[in-house]
Amino acid sequence: MKKFIKNNGTFIALIVLVIILSIASPSFLSSRNLTNLIRQVTINGIIAVGMTMVILLAGIDLSVGSVVGLSAVTVTLLMQAGLGIWLAILITLVGVGGVIGFFNGFMSAKFDIHPFIITLGIMTIARGLSLVLTQGVSIPVTNMTFAVIGSGYIPKLPSLIILVIALALGIFAVFKTSVEIRKGEKVRNKAKLTVGIILIVVGFIAGFYAFIGYQGIPIPVAIFAVVVMAGAYTLRKTRFGRKLYAIGGNEEVAWLSGINILKSKTMVFVITGVLSAASGILLASRLNGASPNLGDGFELDAIASVIIGGTSFMGGVGTVTGTVIGAIIIGVINNGMSLLGINSFYQMIVKGFIIILAVMIDVLNRRETA
Repeated sequence: MKKFIKNNGTFIALIVLVIILSIASPSFLSSRNLTNLIRQVTINGIIAVGMTMVILLAGIDLSVGSVVGLSAVTVTLLMQAGLGIWLAILITLVGVGGVIGFFNGFMSAKFDIHPFIITLGIMTIARGLSLVLTQGVSIPVTNMTFAVIGSGYIPKLPSLIILVIALALGIFAVFKTSVEIRKGEKVRNKAKLTVGIILIVVGFIAGFYAFIGYQGIPIPVAIFAVVVMAGAYTLRKTRFGRKLYAIGGNEEVAWLSGINILKSKTMVFVITGVLSAASGILLASRLNGASPNLGDGFELDAIASVIIGGTSFMGGVGTVTGTVIGAIIIGVINNGMSLLGINSFYQMIVKGFIIILAVMIDVLNRRETA
């Protein structure tokens, strides 16, 4: 039982949080609120997928919040200048997210500078650029079609079909990954199988209730799902993903084994920059505009999601699935405290304590396994 709680502590904490908030606020479990909650989680969640890879390398990226803001400002100004939606989005993803990510990764890896320093500087530069470009005022989106990306919904029938397919694929994946090799024989881990199926079924029921009971699956949620699947597949099934675990576990050994540290680290920061830019674009679309302070503090939510989800600050340990649960926990805390009328200042205090607690648990777990 102790081992079960230890291995599934994040999920258990999420269940407890949901029960407490559903009792404290009857509107918490309404279809509308759950849809809005998941929509809010997508912005942080997309950033957190990239942050997972960064922290797997025992690094950190403090610039993601500022990249979100600068990307929102950039895509809005490009459309105001007459560019089409998709061209403006492409330029923002590559020219803002990709370029900043490349700079962060290349500088920290090539010159052996801790990414904390590089990304702290870029965070300030990107925030300053947002202020310069907007002159300190909010700017509206003039292309109303753009708003559909961040505020639109997939119709109910296609949403239901997507949920059923996701349920089937999820159960299949759990069956496949629950097989372990013990003493040279394939054995199914029943505890892992049971927990996995419960997670998938609960997710399906929650999705059905929230989305089908309201207006369908929000487009940002569908985009988030694609990002999560791509991120999870990359870490679990590709050579690139295995290289990241190797570098995070022991960079010197990884280098001696022939892994290109510079290339791998640079690619990770590029991915994180592009995902942060994508979140900024979705946010600008949802808000019908951009402001210079957009994205403030987003880096803290992303880092908290990753650490709560079980990724070690020491590097080499972590999963995208855990990060998603961590992002949902952060979203539930933010949403629940807002419903209860608790000031946002206190939300920051709570998240700070959660980050400290998660890091302490990580350190204690490391000592136990050492």
